[in-house]
Amino acid sequence: MDITIHTASLPYDDPDASLAFYRDVLGFEVRGDAGQGRTRWITVGPAGQPGTSILLTPPGADPGVTEGERRMITEMMAKGTYGWILLATPDVNAVFEKVQAGDTEVVQEPTEQPYGIRDCAFRDPAGNLVRIQELR
Repeated sequence: MDITIHTASLPYDDPDASLAFYRDVLGFEVRGDAGQGRTRWITVGPAGQPGTSILLTPPGADPGVTEGERRMITEMMAKGTYGWILLATPDVNAVFEKVQAGDTEVVQEPTEQPYGIRDCAFRDPAGNLVRIQELR
């Protein structure tokens, strides 16, 4: 089979803050911004990689999600236990310095993990965990 990952989804609690983080701090391109106000679907992705995107969405936007589930999602987002993504770069130190300068909550400074990966972690404005590993 020939399958690729096209889009991953992360929730936001403030669309403008999330857009600013992914665009201005991580340097992602804005590929789409549909909707209005606090109900927008924003597509961002790394420059030069048009086939890979992150869709920033309102939490629990699916019409099948109950109000109780929506509250649970919001609570989990506030704790930083709902959404996460793993990114990769050839220079984790340079990315970490740029992200840290953006007044971002650092979860882990660049660290050599016992399983052979060097990575760092921080939270986006919605509390989603963003891990960045170094490509070797």
